[in-house]
Amino acid sequence: MRKFKKWQTGLIVLVTIVLAYCQKAIRTNDQQSVSTRVEMLTKAPETNLTASVRVFAEHLNNPRGLKFGPDGNLYVAEGGVAGNLSTAGLCTQVVFPVGPYTGSLTSGRVSKINAQGVRTTITDNLPSSKANEIIGGDISGVADVAFVGNTLYALLAGAGCSHGVASVPNGIVKVNPNGTWTMLANLSAWLQGHPVAQPEEDDFEPDGTWYSMINVRGDLYALEPNHGELVKVTTEGDISRVIDISATQGHIVPTALAYHGNFYVGNLFTFPIPGGASNIYKITPGGQIKIVVSGLNTVLGLVIDQEDRMYVLEMTAGAPFPTPSLGRILRVDPSGNKTIIATGLSLPTGMTMGPDGKLYVSNWGFGPPAIGGGQILQVTIGN
Repeated sequence: MRKFKKWQTGLIVLVTIVLAYCQKAIRTNDQQSVSTRVEMLTKAPETNLTASVRVFAEHLNNPRGLKFGPDGNLYVAEGGVAGNLSTAGLCTQVVFPVGPYTGSLTSGRVSKINAQGVRTTITDNLPSSKANEIIGGDISGVADVAFVGNTLYALLAGAGCSHGVASVPNGIVKVNPNGTWTMLANLSAWLQGHPVAQPEEDDFEPDGTWYSMINVRGDLYALEPNHGELVKVTTEGDISRVIDISATQGHIVPTALAYHGNFYVGNLFTFPIPGGASNIYKITPGGQIKIVVSGLNTVLGLVIDQEDRMYVLEMTAGAPFPTPSLGRILRVDPSGNKTIIATGLSLPTGMTMGPDGKLYVSNWGFGPPAIGGGQILQVTIGN
């Protein structure tokens, strides 16, 4: 029975691309102890507000995190199309049936999209990997992008020996204008040298499954769902822990990251989707954590505007497993009221706000069709 449960959960989490492999539900006693340490600011009812949604760009390969650059163009991290490299016998593999992975050194991609929605390749020379074909062969590669000044950095999630790529670890790379890159920080090695308090041993990823990255005052901050880790990385490549989220919250699968005076983190949570179990957590620079918004679902994107309103991207709401057309965006105002901004999204994986005040969302961020099937949606919001 345990073996079947592991296979079933591995399949579902694999399909979510977060690849955190959340097989075990957080135990009831863990939930009760956590509830005594956090504040629930809202379980407010949801209201509706119609927004205009259109396809802004197409022909992306598993689009993930995205940011606007100083040049006004949109930069998109893409999982890529993976490959057939294998590291079986060379290092510890991700547990079956999720592993073993196979990878590629050169199919992860970062794209630039101009104001007309035209895509050009910044680099397609980054690692990409896919999980075991027996459960779908889900693909990961470049997870997110961020700028420090005019310099572009990319966060790798599909690299490392456990992902079938022996020569390149997961980490943060500096991307040069000509498409070449250099490794800034080896996050695979850092994870392996700094274990968290409560690792999910049955679904453990040795190289991690990094998901979000932001720039705060010239330093990069990266979030990892499988271990439950938030780290700071300087532009000199120094890595330090901000917080081991697992130590107090357990295996909540933190995914989305934003900064607004403090860090704010949204989580995917475990599968099957329990409905309303995902949260937004406030994390102080000193590493204190508490829940500030509750009653959410499968959070994969988070934006906070200048009026202190949160925009929350839910990958699936209203079904037990990831389901196309059930993604949506909620707005949470400072008083805690929730407003539905947009519905009908299909397996969205990332969100940012443009200088025009519109939201841009990676749609079809995983699942078929993997090659060229990803989109960027533009969402125009009412007041």
